[in-house]
Amino acid sequence: MSGEWWKADVQQVMENFLKNGGDPQMSNAYLINGQPGDFYQCSTQDTHKLQVEFGKTYLLKLVNAVMDNIMFFKIGRHNFTVVGTDGAYTKPIKTDYVAISPGQTIDLLLEANQPPSHYYMAARIYASGGDFVTIPATAIIEYTGNYQPPPSPLLPPFPQVNDSATSINFTNQLKSLEKGANVPRNVTRKLFFALSMNRKLCRESYCLRATRLMSSVNNVSMLLPGIDILQAYYRGISGVYTADFPDFPPSPFDYTRDAMAGERSATRFGTAVSVLEYGSAVELVFQGTNIAGGVEHPMHLHGHSFYVVGSGLGNYDRVADPARYNLVDPPFMENIAVPRNGWTAIRFRANNPGVWYMHCHFERHQSWGMKMVFIVRDGERPDEKMLPPPPDMPGCDAPPPQLLFRI
Repeated sequence: MSGEWWKADVQQVMENFLKNGGDPQMSNAYLINGQPGDFYQCSTQDTHKLQVEFGKTYLLKLVNAVMDNIMFFKIGRHNFTVVGTDGAYTKPIKTDYVAISPGQTIDLLLEANQPPSHYYMAARIYASGGDFVTIPATAIIEYTGNYQPPPSPLLPPFPQVNDSATSINFTNQLKSLEKGANVPRNVTRKLFFALSMNRKLCRESYCLRATRLMSSVNNVSMLLPGIDILQAYYRGISGVYTADFPDFPPSPFDYTRDAMAGERSATRFGTAVSVLEYGSAVELVFQGTNIAGGVEHPMHLHGHSFYVVGSGLGNYDRVADPARYNLVDPPFMENIAVPRNGWTAIRFRANNPGVWYMHCHFERHQSWGMKMVFIVRDGERPDEKMLPPPPDMPGCDAPPPQLLFRI
């Protein structure tokens, strides 16, 4: 549904961003099905239109393909019913808006039950900080039939751009369709990942600032290797990664403070992985921090869906907060937005052998290093083992890709 557009060469935007040490160039517009909509003169004739018949119900699938922002979505004078997210059914939620993270999908049912006319469906940014385009991307719902269309469709009112409570409230409403969801109860591996923005002295001549923005998980900013970790693991190639990704931050601290000791906010660089035994019941708590200014972090795990069993603002309390977990009908998701200066707890079973990437779905954050890798070991049975590579898979003798910047 939603994407972005730049008045620039996008590849050059990316290269400049990786070199200059700061934020990427702001996009000029957001899109719905490839068009910014008729708030932009260039898109007036091509604004996406959806024809509906009065009395019918339509299934809409929303996909947030925006690079760096959570988006609010609304439809003029229409409520709708959310019925799924990330490919899993949810308990029906009647609402007039959604908050959708990059990489997330949401399924909703739209009842065409308003007086036949034209109505905007629109997407506008939610961001707790920074400078962004606030003009909404629009598309138009057109009822079929004989009536006089309005001179302009009705635009729905939006929450404030920085309305974090409204964004969090939507996410907290999501529940699995059936009670008794298959949530892991007897946790065998507990992890606590602090998600931080970091700064590092930039010594390169082309840097536009004295420090380079970085990001990290448990103070580790990941460097991508020249040989992929999957091949290195299954072919026994040494020197590509280390199996020492920390289960916890180097030292605990008040994660929501604005400033702290340098050793607690500094990042180190490495290609480290966390190894999980097949069938492990994993609980992972994501803790947002306020280092270098706290923001949300939409976290995505490849190869596994997970149950979101709890979330809150402030520092996670390992004694009090688990007592409030939802272990009855938590949503089953692939992406979850960890709130600004808050925490989110997920549980999953490591039952998909292989090498799996976990990262923030804000492109700028994962490019700065907010990513890591899980290796799930093979199980005992044949159907619990990694499939062999295809016969035409390239070998490991290709030269490593050229880095766009050096550390």
